[in-house]
Amino acid sequence: MHTNSGNSYSLLFLILVTFFVVFLILANLIASKLILVFGMTLPAAVIIFPITYILGDLFTEVYGFRQTRKIIWLGLTLSLLAVCVYQITIILPYPDYWANQDSYKVVFATTPRILAASALAYFFGEFLNSAVLSKMKVVTNGRFLGLRTIGSSILGLALDTFIFIFIAFYGQLPGQALWQMMLFQYIWKLSYEIILTPFVYILTNKVKKIEKIDTFDINVTYNPFNVN
Repeated sequence: MHTNSGNSYSLLFLILVTFFVVFLILANLIASKLILVFGMTLPAAVIIFPITYILGDLFTEVYGFRQTRKIIWLGLTLSLLAVCVYQITIILPYPDYWANQDSYKVVFATTPRILAASALAYFFGEFLNSAVLSKMKVVTNGRFLGLRTIGSSILGLALDTFIFIFIAFYGQLPGQALWQMMLFQYIWKLSYEIILTPFVYILTNKVKKIEKIDTFDINVTYNPFNVN
């Protein structure tokens, strides 16, 4: 058993964090594209956003809640930075022969409402997922990894989906369509993680062996604003 680690970071850890942040930024970027999956209308972000939860599970399981808390804040900060860069490039002057300004705005423009929905959903969903998984690991003494990752995701993804859809689309869609969109996205995201659970199990155990670490969060505060 290893209680939470110090401040040195391995190359593997930095690579995993990089993938987490990249997937998060990409998910936000492609969210405006709608796709049709088995008759369900979903934002294109659903093809990669669940990977951030899978990586979040890995971070919590291997490195502990304290490190995961820092990663969640890092992801949120860099996502907001990316949005700021998009908005700046939209308003910059452009030459008369540039004919793609409107198309560029369609892809990169983010309304304050969508930005708030995305940021709040990510914040509350990721922290709930990490905190529940961390606590379940201690309670089960590190057993039942697959059940723990799915169990924490059931709660985290539910909160994430509800917050995003409600804030982003309430008042713009009929009530039935709003709840239907929530249900479809939730089913997709949760199914995605369940299908990849064997891969998560293998990857997590592999990372534990490479890093020689298996963190149990003993006496850890789950306050998301405590970044020590």
